[in-house]
Amino acid sequence: MGLLKLHKGYQTGWMVRALVFGLRSPLLLAGVAVALAGLPLPAKARETVAQPATATDGLAQASLVEITDVQLAETETGLQIVLETTGELPAPITSTSGDALILEIPNAVLVGEAFEQFGPAEGIAVVQVSAMAGDRVQITITGADAVPTANVTQDAIGLNLSVAPGIAQVGEADEALRIVVTGEEDEGYNPSNASTATRTDTPIRDTPFSIQVVPQQVLEDRNVRTITEAVETVSGVVEDFRYYNSSGNSNRRIRGFSQNITLRDGMRDSNALLPLGVVEQVEVLKGPASVVTGALEPGGVINYVTKKPLDEPFYELGFEIGSYGHYNPSIDLSGPLTADGNVLYRLIASYESRDSYQDFSNSEETLIAPSLSFNIGELTDLNVFYQYNRDFGDPFQSGVPLLSDDSLPPRNLYPSYPDFQEVNFQSHQVGYALTHEFNDNWQVLNNFIFTYTDNTNDEIFYNSLTDDRFLDFGAFSGEFTSYDYVGGVSLVGEFDTGSIAHRFLTGFDFNSRNSDFLFFGNYDPNIIPVLDITDPDYDALTERPELFFDGTSVNDTRSYGLYLQDQIAFSDNLKLLIGGRYDWISDESGFVVPGSDEDLPSQSDEAFSPRVGLVYQPNENLSLYGSYVRSFNTEFGQNPDNEPFEPTRGTQYEVGVRTDFLDDRLSATLAAYNLTKTNVLTPDSDPVRAQQGFSEQVGEQRSRGVELDVTGEILPGWNITAAYALTDTAVTEDNSVPSNEGNRLENVPLHQASLWTTYEIQDGDLQGLGFGLGLFYVGERQGDLANSIQVDDYLRTDAALYYHRNQFNAAINVRNLFDLDYITSINFGGRIYNQRSEPLTIIGSVSWEF
Repeated sequence: MGLLKLHKGYQTGWMVRALVFGLRSPLLLAGVAVALAGLPLPAKARETVAQPATATDGLAQASLVEITDVQLAETETGLQIVLETTGELPAPITSTSGDALILEIPNAVLVGEAFEQFGPAEGIAVVQVSAMAGDRVQITITGADAVPTANVTQDAIGLNLSVAPGIAQVGEADEALRIVVTGEEDEGYNPSNASTATRTDTPIRDTPFSIQVVPQQVLEDRNVRTITEAVETVSGVVEDFRYYNSSGNSNRRIRGFSQNITLRDGMRDSNALLPLGVVEQVEVLKGPASVVTGALEPGGVINYVTKKPLDEPFYELGFEIGSYGHYNPSIDLSGPLTADGNVLYRLIASYESRDSYQDFSNSEETLIAPSLSFNIGELTDLNVFYQYNRDFGDPFQSGVPLLSDDSLPPRNLYPSYPDFQEVNFQSHQVGYALTHEFNDNWQVLNNFIFTYTDNTNDEIFYNSLTDDRFLDFGAFSGEFTSYDYVGGVSLVGEFDTGSIAHRFLTGFDFNSRNSDFLFFGNYDPNIIPVLDITDPDYDALTERPELFFDGTSVNDTRSYGLYLQDQIAFSDNLKLLIGGRYDWISDESGFVVPGSDEDLPSQSDEAFSPRVGLVYQPNENLSLYGSYVRSFNTEFGQNPDNEPFEPTRGTQYEVGVRTDFLDDRLSATLAAYNLTKTNVLTPDSDPVRAQQGFSEQVGEQRSRGVELDVTGEILPGWNITAAYALTDTAVTEDNSVPSNEGNRLENVPLHQASLWTTYEIQDGDLQGLGFGLGLFYVGERQGDLANSIQVDDYLRTDAALYYHRNQFNAAINVRNLFDLDYITSINFGGRIYNQRSEPLTIIGSVSWEF
């Protein structure tokens, strides 16, 4: 099978480039897994031969001509292509990209499904005929050795193309054929493939697990700023507690369970700052995912796929300005560095400065992210990247107290002393991905990422609120440094056993973290004046309190995992996935007190995580699936017998249905699941030992629910992504006094729903003008396991106005249109630290691609 590679950028089409190195038979392409039909190319990537006038040039729109059939016949000189039509077609716009000849026909529609045929004639690799937005049809003819040529004529039947193969350049004829797809998928709101669930690029309809993809188009249209904002359109995912830094990153609750792990291109990512500028798309795998990445909570995991270098020149300059002093210049540059295209580059950089709705708050964020791609020999590719992030300033204080009448303090209140607050967060990441093909069916992949993090934080933090009025404080200073190493190697192969097809995967990966957190503090509430939140006097504190060295929190964790997986196709409509992973984890973590020579507590864990899933497809538009999967997560500490705790275990049963509508433009996924987490820590059953702080592993928590996600294009220019989740969580076993059994898990709404839709005018004088509307509902949530605090539901409205014309893009995005004031999540199970919504925020953006 030919290797299909996806390199993505900001553009809205796919640029197809066929690099041919001596194909002996076009049949080698017969197993290519991802169909290329119907994927338009960006205008700037084409070598345009002609640009006839269209309706957008102010001329009258011609009547649409239907293309009713496509006929191919091999001739002595090449290939004859006949498009049967209901009338005379306009003259095509001809262009080339790599070894592909592209003919774009305006004022035409394709009746029925897109057409595609591999190896139709000697010297022709593939022919595709597909519909495009704006009443256009595109014909792509990819040569096996070079760009084909075509003579176009009209007759009574329709359009005739006499195609002749191109002539390869000297030195290219004896190398293996490789199809490389670069640019961005033109799947809009409805991407068809994802890699997170299986570690291989797999059609979503063939995946027996719930996975949702937030594509680049949705990220751009909504102008999201954090990963948490990016997944607001996904069912079953809500914000959990938020980190202190101004980037707004936070934990997420997925199917009821808190998750602080994210993946970068399928590998564990330890960078606390996740700039959206480097993200191509976000994939959310729901349910236990230890088979994919080792130890983690059972609700699911978020993987963000990064932008890669492009093989065609691409340059974008952007600028944003908005509420609360926000401004953000950015660049995105990419293209080949060498004449032969064997070395590609990409440089993404941005600087963001902003104040806040909260008095005194301000922050600066810097991103520099260069990357290179090398074509090493015929069958080997290497991608290398570096990423630098810095977050500096006096960030907003993300937690505010909830008053006794369930109201919140004034929005602009700064709940601390601003002159003594500062965060300086820096991270450096460097990594590579090496791919080598042994042949058409087997390849090996090797990945590695190193992350160095240095974070200093000076903070005056509040401890408690008295009489709904007075905050008292402690002082803290800390420096956190960490060294994280993540790597792995995997082997992917395809083979048949009789009539049964297999895609086999095996691999090994490792994670290592060594971190130190130095604490300096003074927690005497009498050394810092209390702050009256009704009339704050920020000048009452004139100098920083003396701090004392508390000690160092040390963490040294190593994990190793070995995994196997087989995707088995018994037939075109019956597919089985079976796999498992075995993990080994060792950990030395603890708090080192000054003057102490005690060894750090250590423990080791092992766990096996299996999964199995079955997909049945009664027709091309319907997939039914069922799956069973388990996960684990380490539980650090010791029981009263001085024995380490066992890992917690997650177990899930899931069934679902996926279906496509409107000629595959619109897709829906309906899933039902039952997920249980066992070995949860609860207070010791002995009251004396429980009072001493000892725990037992007899707790159990359960989440069961139904989720619906709908994405795609309803009509040309009208896109939608909608979601609904019913998440019923409960504590099913507990030793607490009083018991929490039957209570709901904290920060999890019973009902959650979202709708984001856009419409862009497709033709006429207003072509390119678009509108967007978003509705985001999160139901009532509990603030703690005792269910003693309830947080009200909310319905937030977002809106957007766009203008896209040629390479110019402009937008105005409005978040929280009606300026609602609500709590997004409660931290630490109490009334003191609550995450507050941002008020009405308006961001204007412009960008130019050239």
